[in-house]
Amino acid sequence: MKFPSIKTLAEGFLSTLKRYPFELFFALIGTIAGTIEVELRHLNRVHEGWLMRGVMTANLGLLLSLSATLFTQSRQFSKQNKLIIKTIAALFAASLIFIINPIAREADYIRFFLLSLSFHLLVAFAAFTGKGQVNGFWQFNRTLFLRFLLSVQFGAALFLGVAVAIGATNFLFNFKFEWDTYAILWIWIVGIFTTTIFLAGVPQDTQSLDADLSYPKGLKNFAQYVLIPLSTIYLLILLAYGLKILIQWSLPKGLVSNLILGYAVFGILSLLLVYPVREQAENRWIKTYARNFYFFLIPLLGLLFVAVGARVFKYGITEWRYFLLALACWLLFISVYFLAFKKQNIKLIPISLCILTLLSVYGPQSAFSVSLYSQKRIIVKFFEKYNALKNGKFIKVDSTKVNVKDGSKIVATLNYFVSKYDLSPLQPYFNKDLAIVSDSLGKIKKPNYPIMNGFYSRYELRQSKYEWARTFLGLHHFEANDYPVSDSAKITDDYEFSEKSKIRNIKGYDFSYSPGYMIDSLTDELGDLQLNHTTLDSRVCILKINKESFRFDANDIIQKLMKDPKKLAAYKSRLAADVYSDIYRIPSDSLSLSLKNNNFEVKLQVENVRISAPKGKQPQFMFLTFTYYIKRR
Repeated sequence: MKFPSIKTLAEGFLSTLKRYPFELFFALIGTIAGTIEVELRHLNRVHEGWLMRGVMTANLGLLLSLSATLFTQSRQFSKQNKLIIKTIAALFAASLIFIINPIAREADYIRFFLLSLSFHLLVAFAAFTGKGQVNGFWQFNRTLFLRFLLSVQFGAALFLGVAVAIGATNFLFNFKFEWDTYAILWIWIVGIFTTTIFLAGVPQDTQSLDADLSYPKGLKNFAQYVLIPLSTIYLLILLAYGLKILIQWSLPKGLVSNLILGYAVFGILSLLLVYPVREQAENRWIKTYARNFYFFLIPLLGLLFVAVGARVFKYGITEWRYFLLALACWLLFISVYFLAFKKQNIKLIPISLCILTLLSVYGPQSAFSVSLYSQKRIIVKFFEKYNALKNGKFIKVDSTKVNVKDGSKIVATLNYFVSKYDLSPLQPYFNKDLAIVSDSLGKIKKPNYPIMNGFYSRYELRQSKYEWARTFLGLHHFEANDYPVSDSAKITDDYEFSEKSKIRNIKGYDFSYSPGYMIDSLTDELGDLQLNHTTLDSRVCILKINKESFRFDANDIIQKLMKDPKKLAAYKSRLAADVYSDIYRIPSDSLSLSLKNNNFEVKLQVENVRISAPKGKQPQFMFLTFTYYIKRR
């Protein structure tokens, strides 16, 4: 095997640089910005924001420049016109650094993802905007996909090799290369090395690809024996579920939309992979499968519309529901097209999805504008319903006249609105200047969080604004609880309870006994005492002292806590809460059980417990740590 010389590699790199100067320039800018961001992490939030924007802009610039290059290569433009088009694309992409600001607007992370997705799709068809060339379009994207896999493989191998070498120098020579060295290494390999390898393999003569009839058999096998069976499994599950809800005459669950989208993705991907060989005599099954796939997809989309629509009518539109509805409409359009027309053009798939994605980013029809308007409308209608809207301004609500369910809904909606869009869009409904309110709240001294500096300050400020608005509007008597304004606001019905203080008063007890976490059975001895601990069903703790048993059920503590939601809400930790569970800091006395007999008094002190408690069902204990406190009598 003959290895390429350094000269050959250098010539290949220079050739790629000559073909894609704008693309590699953006790759270099993004790599440098990413490197500096690693070095400045948690040191300068303002600079971090610009560096993050630089990385995002570089990603978009590379994709848009590549699209412009492919488009100009496919047309008979002069060198001057090609340069003008590519320069305009690069300048437009560079200007996005002044528009995208995820530090100030959390929604810009989603906007960046949508723009990146749309520009990826643009790369897929930029060289094939004319009529025909469907086979060339397929061959081009197959080449891009395989080249991407190759560049990832090379990049991963290089990173692992160099990372092991760095680790070896740390071990052998006591060097101090830390995590940032590995992060920077990864950034340069992904940003420059893999990007260059990928660009070097992008087909230059896209016109000739239409005559390329080669087809790797592995793709057909992958589609036929992996993707199609997967989509069939999804279909059977969904059809059975659809039959179930028809029999029970109930609304479908929200998560059914994920299964429907999974069926659609696997099905469309499998059809795209076998597209070139669909006309061959031995592959007639492909056309049959395609017709059945789109035929069954239409009623499933109806199920998706019902599942999402029911939540839209009840809770309003959020970005996630907007995207689900937009994808459902797009899938319906694609299904009707492929069922109605015999002459089918697969270029329609990325082109239409690219347009749809771009429309959802900015403008009055975008996901963010529609969601903001929907949630704002819910808030305004609540104040109208309870006569708390005078002369177009909110006034304090008489909480004694507000239905508890409506109160919980409005504070949940307000919390979602402020966390997503800030309080400023509601300025027309407030007599107070919200900018001044924000400045005042921002000057209140907050705890210092060295690990998550910057993020928590913004999070805390949003939380402070929400709490201020809740109190100002007379809604402080209501709690959001688990009202599902957002599908992602609460993934599970999990709760975590832990001691508010780690200091315990052990006066009056002779000794403590901690069996440890995840111990089903344990035996210990202390002088003349033999202690045996047993855990049943992850919640029942049995302590046997010599021949005397003490049985504690941690569920008794949970039931007592859950019985008084208002009291429990006072212990909720707002800073520590996440989407997976509600976290509460409880006084130690409320997390203990005591038993005694003639010889011993035993207290079970729960330190931390995590449960899953769906409504109407018994809580499931997932985590429990505790200590026994024992006294002779």
